[in-house]
Amino acid sequence: MTKVIATLIAGLFATAAFAQTPAPATPAAAPAAAKAEAKETKAAAKAEAKETKAEIKAEAKTAKVEADAKKDVAVAKAEEKADKADAHAKATKTKAKAHAKAEKAETTPAPVVTK
Repeated sequence: MTKVIATLIAGLFATAAFAQTPAPATPAAAPAAAKAEAKETKAAAKAEAKETKAEIKAEAKTAKVEADAKKDVAVAKAEEKADKADAHAKATKTKAKAHAKAEKAETTPAPVVTK
């Protein structure tokens, strides 16, 4: 019985030793896999950063165009307002001249035509 127990214990130690032998071989493969994964992650991050940069540029360009459009609208409104004010002033001046002419016509007697 002791021989059987001794054989079982020896077998356990042997299997444990053999089970750990290939373990050092896999870490050599693991760094290569880790390097490949790191490279892949780095490439993905670069691509994402490039995409984000392009999006930011596009948004900035759009914002600039919108700002220019708003500025143009504001300038157009200001010019329209100034034109309206000029037209109003001109109309007021013309009305004043017409009233003055009408008053002058009322104060001077009409020439009498005799035959």
